[in-house]
Amino acid sequence: MSRPTLFALQILVAVVCIVLWQVLSTVPVFGKILLPPFFFSNPLDVFSQIVKWFSSGVIWKHLGITLTESLLAFVIGSAGGVLVGFWFARQPLVAAVFDPYVKMVNALPRVVLAPIFALWLGLGIWSKVALGVTLVFFIVFFNVYQGVKEVSRTVLDNGRMLGMSERQLMRHVYWPSALSWMFSSLHTSVGFAVVGAVVGEYLGSAAGLGYLIQQAEGVFDVAGVFAGMFVLSAFVILIDYGVTLVERRLLVWRPNVDGRG
Repeated sequence: MSRPTLFALQILVAVVCIVLWQVLSTVPVFGKILLPPFFFSNPLDVFSQIVKWFSSGVIWKHLGITLTESLLAFVIGSAGGVLVGFWFARQPLVAAVFDPYVKMVNALPRVVLAPIFALWLGLGIWSKVALGVTLVFFIVFFNVYQGVKEVSRTVLDNGRMLGMSERQLMRHVYWPSALSWMFSSLHTSVGFAVVGAVVGEYLGSAAGLGYLIQQAEGVFDVAGVFAGMFVLSAFVILIDYGVTLVERRLLVWRPNVDGRG
């Protein structure tokens, strides 16, 4: 399927959902509104709220703060996950010793960690970054670790037979094997980095998209809540597209990287 056709189908799905939402929240069906506006708002009110935010400029400060927190969480968490994942995969003894502790920390509820980070790091951006890092790190770590462990034994033996050093094996065998796994995790991590930032803002902050959503929820402004969610969604899609561009650049050796032609 060609890219234009796929994109058209994706847009069609969004249009159908929005039209259904508008109809079911404004037009009675068998004498009853199926999606009461008080609880679900409607697309026109949500769009009006988004336009109001951008036209007045109030959104830019909050968007910038959430973007900064999300990117820092994404970069720090991903870098840490890649480095520790490689280290554990190449050092089986280290991995075996720390295995129960990694599982224990990964099992901690992130919502419980949010107030602890706020206590340690304050209500500034770093408590939100720390929460995002805890979400991103483990996703990348487990994928990179598995990617390195999945290296073909035959390829490794052939490389060693040809006299490749450990450094050359890392560059030409381990790294290409882990890249596919790593980028698979990065696409998921983008959303989790934003989730960490927004949840942290929601629980305690004076700015950011999470703060905007929390303020709208506090006054039962359903349109404002949905508007914040839509801005967040668009924000995540843009970052994910950036990850896709980097993936295509680094995985040029692999045909049809994203499966979309």
